Amino acid sequence: MNNATREQPTPVAITMGCPAGIGPEIICRLFGDSDLPVSRQAVVAGDVAVLRQAASRLGMAMGIEPWLPGQPLAEGVIPVLQVGPPRTEPVHWGRPDAAANRVMGQCVEEVVRLVAAGACSGIVTCPISKKGLQAAGYPYPGHTEMLAALTGSPKVRMMMAGPRLKVVLVTIHVALGQVAGLLTQAEIIECIGMTRAALRHDFALPASRIAVAGLNPHNGESGLFGDEESRVIAPAIASFATDTVSGPWPPDTIFHQAASGQYDAVIAMYHDQGLIPFKLLHFQDGVNVTLGLPLVRTSVDHGTAYDIAGKNLADPSSLAAALTMAQTIVANRCRGGDACTQAC
Repeated sequence: MNNATREQPTPVAITMGCPAGIGPEIICRLFGDSDLPVSRQAVVAGDVAVLRQAASRLGMAMGIEPWLPGQPLAEGVIPVLQVGPPRTEPVHWGRPDAAANRVMGQCVEEVVRLVAAGACSGIVTCPISKKGLQAAGYPYPGHTEMLAALTGSPKVRMMMAGPRLKVVLVTIHVALGQVAGLLTQAEIIECIGMTRAALRHDFALPASRIAVAGLNPHNGESGLFGDEESRVIAPAIASFATDTVSGPWPPDTIFHQAASGQYDAVIAMYHDQGLIPFKLLHFQDGVNVTLGLPLVRTSVDHGTAYDIAGKNLADPSSLAAALTMAQTIVANRCRGGDACTQAC
């Protein structure tokens, strides 16, 4: 910890996301809402002109000013680290161009450097276009894989977190027909272990309760509908203490029990098994947390929403929740003795 952080906490960096999407709008709404004070310890990595265009479209008079690492944060303005050449042409909302695609990736690269240098304490990402990212020459399916590569992280996991439910996925973006073949004891054990570590260090839950969902209807009904529960999932659970990790539980009941407070997190076997119940509860305030990175990264749980970009319809609730959660995780890691860049 340096002397500067004693006076003011190290800010969290928010990436602008796709300039033609709703990222610039939800950032402006976040900083402009006096009921969301979490923005006071955050900076934006993006383009000053794009954010000014978004603020103007919203009818906001808030100042948007360039910021450099180490500078104090001024009240009533959006501090922006200019990434890449300043944009000279207005953004066409909902229609990303080559420059917009490039800056999406550049923002991610820049915030990783900021955290590595100690200038920022964590990262919050606004939505990008995966197609646009790859069109700009970045060979990644999305944010998570890019951050893993930039930080040299061999294994990462997606946690979806909200006030009532936390879900971690064993398999993520794969076809449903491939899920059963990808489930192994090693993958499930690793997923449970990473979840347990995150609950302890990031969410200050040293005695967490983790439920593991089965794969098949009725947990396979004693092999009638499949045997993954007895053959793969149950042996993986047996590697852990039964008072902290339990299952496999029927998928159609376990999420209700977790949302009612019986468990701190659920391990889901595939994407929609976990995200359908999660988004039913936390469509507006859900947060995507990446486990396994050497830095704190949270994200909104929605996409670029090109269909409503520039129409003053975007809701900043998920961004506010993601920033709040990033700040909480930074503070929890600091209190727990993890690498700390925050004033504490």
